[in-house]
Amino acid sequence: MIQLVPRSGNAPLWQIATPVLAVLATMLVGGLIFGLMGYDPVAAIRTIFWDPLFGPASGYSRPQLLVKAAPLILIASGLAIGFRAGIWNIGAEGQYIIGAITGAAVALALYPLEAWWLFPLMVAAGMAGGWAWGMIPALLRNWFGASEILVSLMLVYVAQRVAAWMAFGPMRNPQGMGFPGSRNLQQYPSAANPELIAGTGAHWGVVAAAFAVLATWLLMSRHIRGFHIRAAGTAPRAARFAGVNPATLVAFCLGLSGALAGAAGLFEVAGPAGQITDRIGVGYGFTAIIVAFLGRLHPVGILLAGLLLALTYIGGELAQLTMGLPAATVQVFQGMLLFFLLGFDLLTRFQIRRRITA
Repeated sequence: MIQLVPRSGNAPLWQIATPVLAVLATMLVGGLIFGLMGYDPVAAIRTIFWDPLFGPASGYSRPQLLVKAAPLILIASGLAIGFRAGIWNIGAEGQYIIGAITGAAVALALYPLEAWWLFPLMVAAGMAGGWAWGMIPALLRNWFGASEILVSLMLVYVAQRVAAWMAFGPMRNPQGMGFPGSRNLQQYPSAANPELIAGTGAHWGVVAAAFAVLATWLLMSRHIRGFHIRAAGTAPRAARFAGVNPATLVAFCLGLSGALAGAAGLFEVAGPAGQITDRIGVGYGFTAIIVAFLGRLHPVGILLAGLLLALTYIGGELAQLTMGLPAATVQVFQGMLLFFLLGFDLLTRFQIRRRITA
């Protein structure tokens, strides 16, 4: 029999080292899996992690890094605030979808209006939709004690059905010859989320992600609300004595993370995705959970982790095209990354000892 015994101290260096070790272990085990599948493991790892940045196709794939990283960073920034308070929003994917729908609905309702204020109004509507979807588990927890984990997760599937209904019904393009999906917002100048600087891939979602990193850092390190969040996460009872209202904190964290996820959905549907379809959810909300933990729930760490996970998306697509790797390559890497991160975290906080039984 074995048992886990808490370690006497946890060096700050390990907080930085464990994500690096998790990435290296993921690459090593991933290469082994590719070898067992009959692929060249070195070539596969190089294609996923090196070629998008420095390979022959880097001229195209490097700008895409910002496009893929922006929604991950934006969503993870909101999730990390709740996670640090012990409030677990697992349904950011649903908030992302609803934000895309509500933001696109503004543009489609006003089509073909051309006005400078249309896109800002879409952003506000996207954030409001994500906020409202995030407030459902907040209110159910505050009023009835329901688990925000289960409620937010189940609402993801409700949001997916709403998106399918919109794509086949109210939002279907009247000029789309009966095919599901809304009008393409990229062809609607006032509603499009264009590339701001040619060749960089940067659109307004990238700007919003950078702002979210800065804003969350200021919130957590300079604002009294950040103190309340940290206190609630480390010592809930002491936080109550310090005047922290748990219900208010739950509403704030779930509402904020929902609003940021909704904004990410709007920037995607007005940019790379282009339209509302029954497959508008691409898993960014779930991947952002890995980004938040890999980044140690710190804004700078989330920025770096978002870029790394974006690299796996781009590298995985490149490996599919050039090597014929399965489409599930990216999900396998992301799953292993979270597994190794949690495993190394466990070993840094506990030591394994053999239990002596009589």
